[in-house]
Amino acid sequence: MFATIIAGITTLLAIAGLGYYFVAMLGARSFLRQPRFPVGFAPPVSVLKPIHGVDPDQAEAFASHCRQNYAGEVELLFGVSSLDDPAVAVVRQLQADFPDHAIQLILCPEVLGPSGKVSNLAQLVQHAHYDYMVINDADIRVGPNYLTHVLAPFAPQADRKPIGLVTALYRGRAHGTLGSRMEALGIATDFAPGVLTSRFLERGLHFGLGSTLAVSRTALDAIGGLVPLTEYLGDDYELGARIDRAGFRVELSHETVETSVHPWTFSGYLRHQLRWARTMRDARPGGYAGLVVSWGLAWAFLNLIASGLSLFSFALFSLALLFRVAVALGVGVGILGDRQVLRDLWLVLPRDLLALGVWAWSYASDSVTWRGERYLLKKGKLLPLESKKDLPAKATAGAKT
Repeated sequence: MFATIIAGITTLLAIAGLGYYFVAMLGARSFLRQPRFPVGFAPPVSVLKPIHGVDPDQAEAFASHCRQNYAGEVELLFGVSSLDDPAVAVVRQLQADFPDHAIQLILCPEVLGPSGKVSNLAQLVQHAHYDYMVINDADIRVGPNYLTHVLAPFAPQADRKPIGLVTALYRGRAHGTLGSRMEALGIATDFAPGVLTSRFLERGLHFGLGSTLAVSRTALDAIGGLVPLTEYLGDDYELGARIDRAGFRVELSHETVETSVHPWTFSGYLRHQLRWARTMRDARPGGYAGLVVSWGLAWAFLNLIASGLSLFSFALFSLALLFRVAVALGVGVGILGDRQVLRDLWLVLPRDLLALGVWAWSYASDSVTWRGERYLLKKGKLLPLESKKDLPAKATAGAKT
């Protein structure tokens, strides 16, 4: 009887997963059919990059921002909390390699909140000379037409509400380890399809992605700047959500960027995935709960076991595998241009099984470890666990240390 119940539940979830894969493909199709914004609007732009330590391929990531085919003026502002940071040497070398570019290294010593990155960015904004700013992480590598395509949507349109933020999808460049490869595969075949599905179902994007946050100063001023976001772990999501609520549009660019995936050990990979999962759960609790149907292949595999390898379970698993591979290739390779997906396609099933486990595990606690410190995550905000005793009992009830 127990096996029959489990088989029934996994059958339903696997079928729901097929529906999710179908909607994800519709979301990808909708994105591809969206007209691209005509290039030509090229306002002066400040590129803000917070830096902390040296990431793999960081020098090349920085240099890619200096090789832009962009008609407007560009300044690059690198913010660092200490001049002893090893990334300072990378910026100094960049200034020497590109002497004709406006590249500044700016000391940002103030700690405005738990998020050192956003504290850094809030101070960089004060030094930005231009009314359009592009924020992205230190390890983001871009193509030569990046700024041209990311700034083009800001051209004034009389018949629509103004665009306040433009964001972009990204692929991950893996660095050898199994954890690194699995995270890059997850970005291309799970995270990106999820973003496109959300965009399709919600009739537009209503949040930002840290790979690219191109924002107008008008929109940034309308939400009170970046200082209020220094308490948030998912600051990129929160920035886009606040700009959306302030009456501006959030657009998803067709430009894809690349991030360098840390060479995680397997345990490090799981810890990173858990922190990421709890961040998403806290930011979008309803949508995160709905992710239970997004791992149709994993549910079909569990159904295969629970059903004792029945003919129906084989058919269901085969169909789920076909749909899952279609989404992985359509989005990961077709939209993101991530050829690593072809190499690591065999990892999709074990990766999805782990992702399903992390999803369930994320509900066990409200605490996260970030930059060596443990925090309570509450409504997106990072609260030091040492201060948990000062919080209302209801707020701390779900926290476990």
